[in-house]
Amino acid sequence: MTTDPDPRLKLGDLAAAAGLRRIHLLAWRDLDDVEAGGSEVHAAEIARRWSEAGIEVVMRTSYAQGHPPTAVRDGYDVIRKAGRYLVFPRAAGSEALHRYGRRDGLVEIWNGMPFFSPLWATGPRVVFLHHIHADMWKMVLPPRLARLGDTVERVVAPRLYRRSRMITLSPSSKAEMLDVGFKDELVEVVPPGVDARFTPGGTRSPTPLVVGVGRLVPVKRFDRLIRAVVAARRSAPELELLIVGTGPDKGELEALVDSLDAGGFVRFAGRVDDDQLVDIYRSAWAVTSASVREGWGMTLTEAAACGTPSVATRIPGHLDAVSDGVSGLLADDEADLARHIARIATDATLRERLSAGALEHAGGFTWTNTATRVLETLADEALGRPGLRAGWRG
Repeated sequence: MTTDPDPRLKLGDLAAAAGLRRIHLLAWRDLDDVEAGGSEVHAAEIARRWSEAGIEVVMRTSYAQGHPPTAVRDGYDVIRKAGRYLVFPRAAGSEALHRYGRRDGLVEIWNGMPFFSPLWATGPRVVFLHHIHADMWKMVLPPRLARLGDTVERVVAPRLYRRSRMITLSPSSKAEMLDVGFKDELVEVVPPGVDARFTPGGTRSPTPLVVGVGRLVPVKRFDRLIRAVVAARRSAPELELLIVGTGPDKGELEALVDSLDAGGFVRFAGRVDDDQLVDIYRSAWAVTSASVREGWGMTLTEAAACGTPSVATRIPGHLDAVSDGVSGLLADDEADLARHIARIATDATLRERLSAGALEHAGGFTWTNTATRVLETLADEALGRPGLRAGWRG
């Protein structure tokens, strides 16, 4: 009987062959930040696996409220210095001057605003861009800053990063990147993983329950989800909605629930721990997302690994996180969202088929695979890009 080799050995051997003993990651926020989301989970999962493989990893982020400026998490160093905006020039300056030691490789995680690594970084480097932000800018920033952010993302950055190796989460996000000028040959697609704790089990809610998980911010459009559930209850009068997460929109969303007289069937769970989240996914009849912009939709594949199908908006990211008609249903508008939620709440055969499809779909996503493929791309840079398709000339 043969057994698969320890994935840590594969990662360690890969890093050693490429001379990647010490890797630095630049990220806007840390996992311990109160506003941490999928991007921060993604970075932490990769850093942990690299550290377990014997690679020295340093992650540089902005301050995290209530946490010290330096820490060790899962074997890698975390440096939290500067605020939301100053982190960009200060982190770039520190890296350019090697204040945190020499590095063999650099990963820039571009979450809205880039660190402009092509201007100062030397050596092997990859850039993680989860998605194009597009109309998100207008949702989170004043008009002038929104125009600036959009211009940097769509005009300045594609030119500045034209020779940079880029990584994104999904084919649909890559397509958006190509639309604004990034090069096909230099954009790799590496999906996120699903933690092993997300498995089937537990007990389904005895009455129809849909769950929305995420930061309560404008881009997630929980207001649209609430209205869709209100409409779906015309066909499924016992339907309930549980919203998991915190954020600045909570007051407005609670006011919307009151105005719709929906307090009896819409609940806010706030922040929950990992075990509670698994239980919630297992109890739900469907997990939902009304977001207008995502690089993937990690909550959708987490729930799928628990055997819970999805109802989500048809946007880049969701197009790949959900296999439409197999692991869940994609909606084109709010009315479509309501119809799909009502269908899952009232059609047991459909629900069982989508549940089985969700389990199969989620089975292909692991964090070990994600960490390995990102490291392979960085190693490819360290070794002179031998993995790029033949014939590319830059």
